[in-house]
Amino acid sequence: MAFLLNKITLLSHLRSHPQEAEDSLSLSRRGFHIESGPREKALLAEDSSLKRFKSHKKSVWRLKRVGDVLTIVVVAGCCYEIYIKAVMREEARKQASGNA
Repeated sequence: MAFLLNKITLLSHLRSHPQEAEDSLSLSRRGFHIESGPREKALLAEDSSLKRFKSHKKSVWRLKRVGDVLTIVVVAGCCYEIYIKAVMREEARKQASGNA
C-alpha cells in the first residue's frame, strides 16, 4: 500500500512541476564517470590464453546471415501455408454452396 501511495505522490509531483521533475530524473539517470582502478583494468585487459576462444568476425557475420535467411524462409513458408489453407477453405465453401 505504501508503494502505491508513494507512486501516486510521485505522479502528482511530476504533473505539478514538469520541468523540475525532468531535470531531477535526468540527473538521477546519468552516471558519474569514475576512473577504473587497477583491478578493473586487469579484468578488462586482453588475456592471451583466451584468444583461441574468441569468435572470428567473418564466421559470426556468415552465421548471422544464414540465420536471417532461414528466418525469412520459415516465415515465407508459414505465410504460404496460411494462404493455401485460406484458398482451399474458400473453394470448399463455394462447392458446398453450389451443391446446396
